[in-house]
Amino acid sequence: MTAGSFEPGGTGRALAGLRARVRRARAKGAGKAATERARRLLDAYLATAERHGRAAREVAAGMARGEVALAIGTATRDALMSDPPVVVRRAACAEGCAFCCILRGGDGGTITETEATRLHDALAPLAGQPDGRDWHPDACPALDPVTRACRVYDARPMICRSFLSTDAAACETNATGGAAAGAGLIGSHLDYLAAHALARDALRGTARVPTYSLARIAAGAVAGETADASLDAARHATGTLDDTCRNAARAGQITNS
Repeated sequence: MTAGSFEPGGTGRALAGLRARVRRARAKGAGKAATERARRLLDAYLATAERHGRAAREVAAGMARGEVALAIGTATRDALMSDPPVVVRRAACAEGCAFCCILRGGDGGTITETEATRLHDALAPLAGQPDGRDWHPDACPALDPVTRACRVYDARPMICRSFLSTDAAACETNATGGAAAGAGLIGSHLDYLAAHALARDALRGTARVPTYSLARIAAGAVAGETADASLDAARHATGTLDDTCRNAARAGQITNS
């Protein structure tokens, strides 16, 4: 094996080849600064896996499913929240507000395979019950229509964990098609997206690295679909992750403003 090669079935030493791939990978749409930050975070994750002797096949599978991007996004979010900036301390978010859960455009957000499976599994036992769309036709099916609280809060994807607002009225305005300031994504969300985009490029030719529509996964689960059927229907086209990175980078991150 050369320094730049990668054998998915190799031992922990094969992670050196995977790290070399990550160093050459691109996160299309994320921008240079976000890409390099995500590259450093992803390489640090792989270096730790290498020190612990983890098999390259196991680590690559976690990258493909989005487990690694989720771990990176969670770690950077937790670090940010341990000493929250002013905009986070002034967040107006409260249970039952839920205007951020009105999924205009129908997609609801880009999520990984790990998140999609987790969300489906959490919602499946609630199939057939009234859901958020009984409150608002475009609301997330994960909502309780009376309390407007998320019924699967612990299984909510990173997009849900990353959104905040300093003005609840702005969220209501935006949910009806307006463009009020004060709501957005915290900076760690771009780390998560860029890390997954780098993983996809690094694994090109060895593994599929899909993304999914949050809204379609949730709708399928409450309709009684199997997880496989929901994932098949919700799988994004290849360019969706690039577009999501690009949109997030253009919008900026609320905690960086």
